[in-house]
Amino acid sequence: MESSLSYLLDSHALLWWWFDPDRLSGAVRSVLSGSENQVLVSAASLWELSLKHHQGKLPELGSAIADLPGLLQADGFEALPISLAHGIRAGGYSQPHRDPFDRMLAAQAELDRLVLLTADPQLSTFPCQTLW
Repeated sequence: MESSLSYLLDSHALLWWWFDPDRLSGAVRSVLSGSENQVLVSAASLWELSLKHHQGKLPELGSAIADLPGLLQADGFEALPISLAHGIRAGGYSQPHRDPFDRMLAAQAELDRLVLLTADPQLSTFPCQTLW
């Protein structure tokens, strides 16, 4: 049944996939390695990674920052744009979680019926399915 699901990668899971795959759970590695799985990466995650890189927090991205879409394509991942509905839902959650990137990922996972691949236990408080 899992193979029929679509997945949304949290930003840290994407970084770990690229730079430290041993940090991923076996379940997440299996999903990301399966060619039958649709794996999406939010525009919010690319925004977050680019922002953190330019703040000096992710120097390992280096020259790759200019080609994040190409890296996604090479892995068979698809970009997920942010819609107005995503923005409205992300802003409307009652959870005290303040990270706007996490709130957006939760909204996208909920509204688009995606399984959010995340090690962040706080995201399980949102009305979306998570896997780690």
